[in-house]
Formats: sequence, structure tokens, C-alpha cells
Amino acid sequence: MSDAVDAIIDQWTQERPDLVPGLWPVELLARIQRMNRILDKHLKAFAAERDLEVGEVDILFTLRRSGPPYALTAGALIPAAMVTSGAITNRIDRMEAKGLVERVRDGQDRRTVRIRLTEQSIALTESLFEDHLRQYAELLAPLDPATCATVAEALRTLLEAGGDTSIT
Repeated sequence: MSDAVDAIIDQWTQERPDLVPGLWPVELLARIQRMNRILDKHLKAFAAERDLEVGEVDILFTLRRSGPPYALTAGALIPAAMVTSGAITNRIDRMEAKGLVERVRDGQDRRTVRIRLTEQSIALTESLFEDHLRQYAELLAPLDPATCATVAEALRTLLEAGGDTSIT
């Protein structure tokens, strides 16, 4: 079986046979790029089917996995969401208008505002995450668990080498 990356490698092999020994990174990195496009498309469709944006789903999941009371400051959400403070504020504004989050002032330091899941969004997030896991499992169904573990470990090594070691 061959894919689009194999075709790219074949084209470069024909055009620049002198570069064949150096084409090995393309075999992996081009596939990661193409898989990223598939994941982006999947996530956009997943969110849109639920009248959400991908960034909103990300915030819901981030708040839910933070544990009770399912609240973080906007500053704490920025690294997890990988967006600017302005973008996170806009996202929170939209989510607040939808009733998904609420801004809550800290009882001890009124300057601190936490973004908290609403009762309605806690239940939504539970269901949403279960659906998300099911769909991710379907995407990975062609691979056995041992292969998934090997690929995950290899990608972890690359991410660590690239400095992506924390969401906070």
C-alpha cells in the first residue's frame, strides 16, 4: 500500500536522485503534517456538530480535567490553549454568552477572576469527552495498541526535544 507521501518521495527520487539518502525525514514529518490536517478537519467537524468551536471544546476539556471546582484563571488557560491573552478573552466572552462558563471573583483576592464551568457545561463536557474518545479510537482503529504506544513514545521524544514539555 502507498500513500501521498510515497508519491512525493518517488517524485523527488526521480527529480533529485542525489538527495535520496536525505529524504528519510520526509517519510515521517510529511505524514505527521498530513495527519495533523486530518485531525484538524475531524476536530472542526466534531465541534461544529455541537455548535462549538475547537477552541471552546479545548477550554471545556481543560477546565473539566482541572478538577473541582473546574475553574482556572484566564492566564492559566493561555498555555493550554496556545493562544494570546486577547484571544482567550474573546473565547471566554463567547463561551460565557453561551452559558458554558462563568467568571467568578476569588473570595480572598477580588482582583483574581477564575473561569469556571457552569452546571450545564459540566454535564455537556462529560458527554462531549466520551464522544471525543470514541472518535479518536475510531481514527486509530487501523493500528494495534502496541503500535499506538510505540508511536506515542516516539512523538513524546520529539516533542520533548522540541521543548514542548508542559501545557502550563
